[in-house]
Amino acid sequence: MSRLYYLVKPFLPRAVRVVMRRRIVQRQRKKVTGIWPIAEQSGNPPAGWPGWPEGKKFGFVLTHDVEGPDGLAKCLELAKLEREAGFRSAFNFIPEGDYRVTREMREALTGQGFEVGVHDLHHDGHLYRSRTDFAAHARRINDYLKEWGAVGFRSAFMMHRLDWIGDLNVAYDLSTFDTDPFEPQPDGVGTIFPFWQTRPNGESFLELPYTLPQDSTLFVYMQETTIEVWKRKLDWVAARGGMALLNVHPDYMSFAGQPPHSFQFPVRYYQELLDYMKEKYAGQYWHGTPRELAFWHRQVAPPASDTATRLASAERVLTGKSALVLLYSYYPSDPRPRREAEALVNAGMDVELICLRQGAEEPVHEIINGVKVRRVSLRRRRNSAVTYVLQYGYFISWCALAVAGRTLRRRYDLVHVHNMPDILAFGSAAAKLRGARVILDLHDPMPELMRAMFGFGEQSKGVRLLKFLEKLSIGFADQVVTPNVSFKHIFGSRSCPEEKIQVVMNSPDEKIFRFRASPPVTRVPGKPFVIMYHGAIVERHGLDLAVRAVQAVREKIPGVELRIYGTRTPFLDTTMELVRKEGLESVVKYLGPKSLDQIAEAIDECDLGVVPNRRSIFTELNMPTRIFEYLSRGIPVIAPRGTGITDYFGDSELLFFELGDTADLTRQIEYAYAHPEEVRAITVRGQSVYSKHCWSREKVAFINRVTELLAK
Repeated sequence: MSRLYYLVKPFLPRAVRVVMRRRIVQRQRKKVTGIWPIAEQSGNPPAGWPGWPEGKKFGFVLTHDVEGPDGLAKCLELAKLEREAGFRSAFNFIPEGDYRVTREMREALTGQGFEVGVHDLHHDGHLYRSRTDFAAHARRINDYLKEWGAVGFRSAFMMHRLDWIGDLNVAYDLSTFDTDPFEPQPDGVGTIFPFWQTRPNGESFLELPYTLPQDSTLFVYMQETTIEVWKRKLDWVAARGGMALLNVHPDYMSFAGQPPHSFQFPVRYYQELLDYMKEKYAGQYWHGTPRELAFWHRQVAPPASDTATRLASAERVLTGKSALVLLYSYYPSDPRPRREAEALVNAGMDVELICLRQGAEEPVHEIINGVKVRRVSLRRRRNSAVTYVLQYGYFISWCALAVAGRTLRRRYDLVHVHNMPDILAFGSAAAKLRGARVILDLHDPMPELMRAMFGFGEQSKGVRLLKFLEKLSIGFADQVVTPNVSFKHIFGSRSCPEEKIQVVMNSPDEKIFRFRASPPVTRVPGKPFVIMYHGAIVERHGLDLAVRAVQAVREKIPGVELRIYGTRTPFLDTTMELVRKEGLESVVKYLGPKSLDQIAEAIDECDLGVVPNRRSIFTELNMPTRIFEYLSRGIPVIAPRGTGITDYFGDSELLFFELGDTADLTRQIEYAYAHPEEVRAITVRGQSVYSKHCWSREKVAFINRVTELLAK
């Protein structure tokens, strides 16, 4: 019957269709009182339900399907109504319907913190006509998803085949409901909670069923004149801690000054529901867009069937294997080696690690989270290139001898070498002779870094020597890993085929930097506007530029404050002298080095993060982990417009300033303060980028590559 209806639907006047649906719905309503609007069995939370963000009692999500030009014309007015009431929603547009949604319209919505999704393809009821047709349509829908920067989808008329929807590149789908016997395909999913739907390839997307009756059902077909049904269902969902997800069509709303139609309802009904929510449930509900909910849910309750989750939860795929890690740095304070070493341990490997000893208080031998650490006493000094060479030479020689001695007693399957220096790879020679595979982890390209640190010219002897040693070291290694695409292109262009290089990003540890949805912006009188800088305090990272920018905005931003976290360096002393000279002691505060846990707490207390890098060959290519750390906690961050960052983030996903440009950094700080909602929307989109590269996913790629390497 549904297929027949959609065949004749284009030939029926709208008034005729509305009258037909009214008669059908009103006749059905008497028969479904036991399952609509409430089906009691839908209120049971699924196994392992993690609750709602921030410990809230229940969730509240707003969506809109825009069916025609009339609805499109009302979108901005509807968004304004919601924004003024303190809510945000997702607007789902038809890509090839009776209207065209412009980029300007989409950006007008997303710029205010709203979300844009894809609603079917043609909205003609034929999307699921055949599997072959759907596959063809899915390719076009995916193109629109990519073009619009969207991650969500809803079918027309709530038609659904969840096994087919897996063809779409979405984080979530909205094509189902808990109970709604009035829809053409009335099979409800029987839950008021989000749930994972598995794709054929093992990955998953989040299914978000609507749980409050649709506006068209209540006001157009049932011709209700109050919102009592909405209130009743909302109260029931709230009592059970579920998700109150509503789908409202701007096409069916009549705004003030617009002539009403028989198939429209006054917008005051919707306004009344929002007021009811705020008044009765203030402080009890989590509210966000579907995108935010899908990202949060993947972080706190990932699907058990997700390939990434299954492998990352460690099927002990490397049990019985042994690894040796060589690290010219401190452990466990160096986060990338720690994450990777612990990933190997969790995958079943026996892992030993040789690193530097930071001081006499550190033990020479220690086991940390399963990693067997051996520390080498060497006082590190970084005042000249010559000092680097001498210290590197000592550590490489020590490692080469230690590895040779150890391989007499046992055979290693893997040696994981972290640069700098690149030639530390040769410290693993004895183990490689006995069959070990060697991974060279190139944290940074040494030629570019040394040019930035010491001002070497591109054709200087030192830089040419470093490039030669890089090529030699990469050739010696069996596999190369590096933190970002820009670095991969650099190494691939001069030292090896790119196929030998795998990107494993420097993503923060999710156990420390737990995901938090971007919090609502509230300005409390007397509370400072806190800007945060953390990380290495060296000249190329531009802390003094941040100081100058804060000095410039202090008149426009009352209570502005720059908080600095990091180990004291000569450059910090120079910067703090500038602070004293300019009388900024009450504005700029150095709070010393902090642990990662303390950094995460400090991020929660700030309003804005800054990565104020100077322009150099290295900062053009680098992708700072700090960006992900701020985004993981929902805090906006101003980052430099360098290739290493723009490879991952677009203009609408991060606040950018031109590298080394203090005036532009100043403008971005002023913008962040003056436009909190727009900046929050940018942060939410940035969080979606981060979600694709969180450590739980990067770890899987790393372990998979190790497994493949050892299987050869």
